Amino acid sequence: MTHKRSGGDRRVIGRRGLMAGAAGLVASLLVAGDATGVGGRGGAGHRHGRDGDGKHGGGERGDGERGDGEHRGGRRAEEFRGMWVATVTNRDWPSRPGLPPADQRAELLAVLDSAVECRLNTVILQVRPTADALWPSPYEPWAQCLTGTQGKNPGWDPLATAVEEAHRRGLELHAWFNPYRVALHTDPSRLAASHPARLHPDWVVPYGGKLYYNPGLPEVRRFVEDAMLDAVRRYDIDAVHFDDYFYPYPVAGQAFDDDAAYAAHGDGFPDRAAWRRDNIDRLVREMSERIREIKPRVRFGISPFGIWRNAATDPRGSATQGLQTYDDLHADTYRWVKERWIDHVVPQLYWHIGNRAADYATLVPWWNDVVRGTGVQLYVGEALYRAGDPLQDRAWQDPAELSRHLTFAREHDQVLGHAFFGTRDVATDRIGAMARVVSDHYPTPVRPPGR
Repeated sequence: MTHKRSGGDRRVIGRRGLMAGAAGLVASLLVAGDATGVGGRGGAGHRHGRDGDGKHGGGERGDGERGDGEHRGGRRAEEFRGMWVATVTNRDWPSRPGLPPADQRAELLAVLDSAVECRLNTVILQVRPTADALWPSPYEPWAQCLTGTQGKNPGWDPLATAVEEAHRRGLELHAWFNPYRVALHTDPSRLAASHPARLHPDWVVPYGGKLYYNPGLPEVRRFVEDAMLDAVRRYDIDAVHFDDYFYPYPVAGQAFDDDAAYAAHGDGFPDRAAWRRDNIDRLVREMSERIREIKPRVRFGISPFGIWRNAATDPRGSATQGLQTYDDLHADTYRWVKERWIDHVVPQLYWHIGNRAADYATLVPWWNDVVRGTGVQLYVGEALYRAGDPLQDRAWQDPAELSRHLTFAREHDQVLGHAFFGTRDVATDRIGAMARVVSDHYPTPVRPPGR
């Protein structure tokens, strides 16, 4: 999950605090009628789990019931209360690269304690930020955010500690992976010498000032699946979590160069966009199947950009005017829910109530209807990072805006909780918006749905 700000403004890209920056990106992602809206954890675009007994949340898949025994609008006995912990560029943790292991560990425990203090029950930890790892992976180098040098052993196992200490506190630990992003620059020589992107330069595409693995290559898809599934096999994580980065957010005037892959693998598709969507569909479906084979109690969740398609493009879409995941990121999030390839969906609804281009009060009912009858659980991604940001719309200067979101969402029977971006903002709580949410909605701790 990653968005970006220019200067101090994380409005642009998809979920989770990435901070990337090209001026063309902002221009290409701006939402019609809303100068704050772009893709990703920001404007009308932002971005950001399963169980061994075959259970998927509030009831078996396909029954369409919530399974928490609650009536519409009532207080829930089970509810998802999560927060994202972005490690890319040290956004949320660790505070800076190169800290001694004891200090990194102490900061991590403080993150978990802050979740408990806010009566949250789930931490979504970014463990594969840029095709590197927060565990001793046989596939990819140690993450740069730990030591400042990609591939350098930090002297401890952050993922093992995170799982153990989260569970000790009664928290779920969801391991957050970014499948295809390789680097926030375009220079392969800056990667660790052992990095797969250096060993297989034909796997990599530079675009918009970053490096990406090419989703159109079957060998790349298999590799990134294997790399992520290593953590599923080795650690007692509760869920696998993807954010909204699949094909990259579009950058004005630039083309993603997958010509050779399309020529080799695109036969039988009506156009390149259909082929690209099939590539991402395959990733999601295969991960779903392989997680179940390896450890069926581990759930699989995805946090897409909040708009699938606009109704002006597709009558099944939402009454919005923003970037469309189906068309712009080649991510058919609607299909993933309907096909039940995922256990829960966490759309990044990072807009205020009343936003002209993408109204929170329009998108919650839309997603509520999409998941109905599928057994896929719906949690809403919330833009805590916007609260009190002086560059944001006036609505975000009101400490009660987020609390109103939860009040509104509670009237929709398929919404089973919320996730907040991000941890740094939970801690600083610039204008008291998180404290207001806790006071108004989280009087006591509760279990996540279906646990």
